[in-house]
Amino acid sequence: MAKNKTTETNSNVENFINKVKDETRRNNCFTLIKLLQSQTSLEPKMWGPSIVGFGSYHYKYDSGREGDAPLIAFSPRSSSIALYLSGSFEQREELLSKFGKHKTDGGCIHIKTLADIDITVFQQMITNHLKYMQQQHPNNKCC
Repeated sequence: MAKNKTTETNSNVENFINKVKDETRRNNCFTLIKLLQSQTSLEPKMWGPSIVGFGSYHYKYDSGREGDAPLIAFSPRSSSIALYLSGSFEQREELLSKFGKHKTDGGCIHIKTLADIDITVFQQMITNHLKYMQQQHPNNKCC
């Protein structure tokens, strides 16, 4: 079985964010950290070289593949910030319709800047995502 590429590391989150070249994106990342810490009561950790995650959960697929993943995460990319939330949380489509300017790719939501989105809607999305994750992984202390 292949080893997961994205695992929790001991890399420094602040050092990683400080390397983001675009000042607005860098500042947005620090704001996201504060927001996600506030809503999850979890500390940010690096997952792989470029994902900032909060908490973790263990998954096991019917195929036998298993591993750990961040409960909720984001990653500053060259052209956007990728937000990693479940693709199945309650009211997902309804909330996305009110969310603001974004693109989706599976469970990943891409935004250019926090100024483009409704933070209150995002907070509800986080709440719904956490609830969904707890339902899906009740034996994990993920949320």
